Amino acid sequence: MNMRTLEALLKEGTGILEKSGIKEAGLDAWLLLEYKTEKNRAYYFAHSDETVSEDTAEDYLRLITSRAQHIPLQHLTHQAFFMGYEFYVDEHVLIPRQDTETLVETALEVMKDSECPEILDMCTGSGCILLSLLKEKPGSSGVGADISPEALLVARRNARSLGIEEKAKFVESDTFSAPFFQEKDGKEAGKYDILISNPPYIPTEEIEGLMEEVRMHDPKGALDGREDGLFFYRSITGQACRYLKKGGWLLYEIGCGQGSAVSELLRASGFTAVEIRKDLAGLDRVVLGRMPL
Repeated sequence: MNMRTLEALLKEGTGILEKSGIKEAGLDAWLLLEYKTEKNRAYYFAHSDETVSEDTAEDYLRLITSRAQHIPLQHLTHQAFFMGYEFYVDEHVLIPRQDTETLVETALEVMKDSECPEILDMCTGSGCILLSLLKEKPGSSGVGADISPEALLVARRNARSLGIEEKAKFVESDTFSAPFFQEKDGKEAGKYDILISNPPYIPTEEIEGLMEEVRMHDPKGALDGREDGLFFYRSITGQACRYLKKGGWLLYEIGCGQGSAVSELLRASGFTAVEIRKDLAGLDRVVLGRMPL
């Protein structure tokens, strides 16, 4: 039996991905090898001629074949890293993206003087936004809402693995439609210091033009912002005042061309201090505004 070395296996995996047009073929081949063998780069460079068992090689090449079909790397490893934390992901949730860290960092900034902030994360998906905030702000607690029960299973799993399940509650809801939210009507107005959301914001007709990993493998419901991409911003903004405390903040991730439109929605609903923040690439990424005191 011809046993492959680590080096030979990596070379084979890289070649398969290159032929399939995977943009970062070498990096993805390496990350899958690291995942499958549990060997880091330092070990690899010192032992690249070490042989790999046939079972491990077959499993690795099976993963490579799946990646060659443009299945996202994170769906194969079920690992995604966001704000320095590891999250479980699968096909039911959007893969956390670095752009979204701008949203979390902005939220941490606006609640820096609040000792025990209560946070509502609308369209929570994997829970990465809410859970990162709860980890970074020890006195905080929060609710994550999502229409997808499968996404909520992922979010709860992440809360457990991060050791903060007692701080996070997850609610199945089409924005504010669930009884959990309706029961608060007529009671003391305003519960949350922060209402944060990375809602679906891609106009329906643009989805077909997205890269294959996103178009074919991300959940459609987490992408589709309806005709003009602004459906969920209108829906959430129109009801946000009921759920925010006076002086509370509404923060959104936005598509890079949506800053002006979303800012106007906030101003029209009475929010003050409305601002657009850019991501590391210099693109508009966050819109925030404050409930009047």
